[in-house]
Amino acid sequence: MTEALIEQLVGWAEKYNDPVWFREDPIAFPRRFTELYRRGEASLQDVETAGIFAAHFAWGRRAMIVRDCTRLFDEMGWKPYDYVMRGSWRSDPVSIHRTVKWSEVAQICARLKDFYEGSPSLESLSVEEVRCRIFGQKPDLRAPNKKINMMRRWFVRDDGKVDLGIWKDSSPAELLIPLDVHVHEEALAIGLTARRQSDVATVHEITDAFKEIFPGDPCKGDFALFGYGVSK
Repeated sequence: MTEALIEQLVGWAEKYNDPVWFREDPIAFPRRFTELYRRGEASLQDVETAGIFAAHFAWGRRAMIVRDCTRLFDEMGWKPYDYVMRGSWRSDPVSIHRTVKWSEVAQICARLKDFYEGSPSLESLSVEEVRCRIFGQKPDLRAPNKKINMMRRWFVRDDGKVDLGIWKDSSPAELLIPLDVHVHEEALAIGLTARRQSDVATVHEITDAFKEIFPGDPCKGDFALFGYGVSK
């Protein structure tokens, strides 16, 4: 990687790590509850529940994601933790977001309720545990787990800009890049990876490249790749 490319990636990361680029973005929902939480008007569990569903819906056009998240939180009365713990959830085969149906939302609510009855925060769960215990997916040690790594970036990074920094016992140094199709394509184009498989090995390769550029904070590189995509 050339010095010029590294300088450009650092510049993109600085420019695009700015809330102005993320007003119409899934992170807007856990951000709203984080602001309420800091004022004592919502709970940590509200923020986490909002993050789980915002991340789960985070595929497709951003305007569609925001629209469908809004529909979901309207159904929840904008009290996501209360909705989960009440145990009475909308559960029918009607789509709420793309292939996600209300019945799937209800299943996630049931698993969240079961978890929260025994633990105060999702921070204690590993990526694989969130995948299996909350999202109800089968174990897959090769999976890139994009939405979980994105949610962890939101909750762990704490530079007071885009990400929320509500998880205080986790380190940004341990985060992994959220790998979706666009991130993978951009990383390939820049030369951060040569691997064409969308798997956890590629996630680690891209993350390791960013560890060299952003020591202790590799997921700051996510904003650099966002910037590269915008610049194209």
